[in-house]
Amino acid sequence: MAIAKAAPGKTLLYPNDHILVMIDHQSQMAFATKSIDAVTLRNNAALVAKAAKEFDVSTILTTVAEKSFSGPIFEEISSVFPGCSVIDRTTMNTWEDERIAERVNNLGKPKIVLAGLWTSVCIVGPALSALDQGFEVYFIADACGDVSVEAHEMAIQRMLQMGARPMTSLQYLLELQRDWARTDTYDQTVQTAVANGGAYGLGLIYAKTMFNASEGH
Repeated sequence: MAIAKAAPGKTLLYPNDHILVMIDHQSQMAFATKSIDAVTLRNNAALVAKAAKEFDVSTILTTVAEKSFSGPIFEEISSVFPGCSVIDRTTMNTWEDERIAERVNNLGKPKIVLAGLWTSVCIVGPALSALDQGFEVYFIADACGDVSVEAHEMAIQRMLQMGARPMTSLQYLLELQRDWARTDTYDQTVQTAVANGGAYGLGLIYAKTMFNASEGH
């Protein structure tokens, strides 16, 4: 018989058990992205980047043909990691770049979290490759996008069939916080939610302004 315990599940993410890989959030890739509008995409990418920075998550930033074709990584990401070196590739599959493999191995985490453009190429490739090599793989579906809704959804279905786990950008932030009594990260989590958490952020502003209310207090 199952017995309930006041403990988190093993598949929940902790700040120190995974590597976040943000892939090809670049202008040229965004121009053809139709499954999500550019404003929402940029907002969600910012939310993910801020969450990773706040919780000191091991993060890899990578682009494809930055200088010759696709342009720089979104400012919403680079401004959060001003000193982070961005790995520029020729491979469509990030996982086939030796520098990425070396970085992943040096960090030594069992879980990989992916976000980027396009879902059917830049996310499916590393997701299936990492799964095949024994990593647990998660992808942030609303910080990804593709040339059509169908392309995005078929890519998601393919990854799900192989065992990858979907989540959203706000879910990523709140899963890392997970307890409002964690005061060290409470203020920044609320600030990020207010800035990039959409209607939830508006709700936080309203509660604070009208009632001086706070989550968990």
